[in-house]
Formats: sequence, structure tokens, C-alpha cells
Amino acid sequence: MSEKNKSVARTLLDQQGTTFAAEAGIKLRNSPGPLYQLLVLAHLLSARISSDIAVAAARALFDAGMRDPRRMAEATWQQRVDALGEGGYRRYDERTSSQLGEAAELVNREYGGDLRRMREAGDVKKLLQGIKGIGPAGVTIFLREVQGVWPEFAPYFDSKALDGAERVGLPKSPRALEGLVAEKDLPRLAAALVRVALHADAAREVRAAA
Repeated sequence: MSEKNKSVARTLLDQQGTTFAAEAGIKLRNSPGPLYQLLVLAHLLSARISSDIAVAAARALFDAGMRDPRRMAEATWQQRVDALGEGGYRRYDERTSSQLGEAAELVNREYGGDLRRMREAGDVKKLLQGIKGIGPAGVTIFLREVQGVWPEFAPYFDSKALDGAERVGLPKSPRALEGLVAEKDLPRLAAALVRVALHADAAREVRAAA
């Protein structure tokens, strides 16, 4: 393991190491509220829309009180549309409002509002895709961020994160990347790699500083 790779990893954490959950104001831990909020964020991020808008829309939903599946399900369709619009999430707002309502009802019905029960129930990847609005991209985003509190999924570096690793000269191997940072920093490293994959300027800044 080269010192250069460790230096690049440290620079990634310093410059781009904010998880998308943290950016959305989610204090992620293994408890029902934050896990549900991460599910909502993964849903929004998986659409063909900028991550900044998805994060802003998540914040607007949470600021409007829709921080748990009960409150999300109890909100009207129009209240959800309005919150999404406030965050700039307009292209998909009507469909997404319906999906968020249906997803919240399922989480309440099947898991008592607690995604830890889903974790205990079986194949998490498959069960996540049974939730309205969560497809393969949403599953990837959820697991990439949740690996810090559900360590059985670590190291989780999806194809976008591995593209970022290649862009800054790191190995495209989850196990090799895992060895570059402390276990608690794996979600931050994964998020940083996604950010440099999405933004060439960020990748250049990391390479220049490392």
C-alpha cells in the first residue's frame, strides 16, 4: 500500500469527504428516524437530477416535518409536492410525491416504521427494491451511505465510486480502498470518490493537493 495512495485518500476526506446524508442534515445512526431519512434521500438521489437539488429537496421535506414514515404518509400529496418544489425538485415532483407516500405506507406496514426490521428480515438489497421508488441505483446509494452503521455491507464502493478512484489514481478495488482509511471513514471515502467522479474540477484539486 503506497504512501501516495494514503495521501490521496486523506486529501479526498479533507476536500470532498462529506457524505450525502450529512449534507442533507441527516445524523446517520442505527435508529429508525435517520435510517428512514437516508431511504428518502437515496430515492431522491437516484433520479436523473443533480445531487445538489436532490439534497435540497430532502432537506425541504424534513424541514416540513416529514422526517419519519408516519409523518410522510400522513402528509397530503400536495404537501409533499410543495416541499419537493421548494427544494427545486420539479421535474419529477408529482410522481415522486406519490412514490414517497406509497413507500412510507409500506415501511410502516411491513417494518413498523423501522428499517432495522428490514435488515433482520432477509436480503436487504432485494427488500429495498420492494419499496416504491427504490431501484438498483437507490439501493446502491443507500448501502454506500449506510455501511458505517451496517458494517456487514462494508467495504461498499459502487461503480461510480470506483470511477472516482480511477480518476484520482487510486486502485479500483474495494478491498484496496478499504485499507486506506479507518473503518468509520469508509462512507466518507465512498462519497468523496463519487463526488470526484461527478466533478472533474474536484478530481484535479485532489490530485494537485495530494
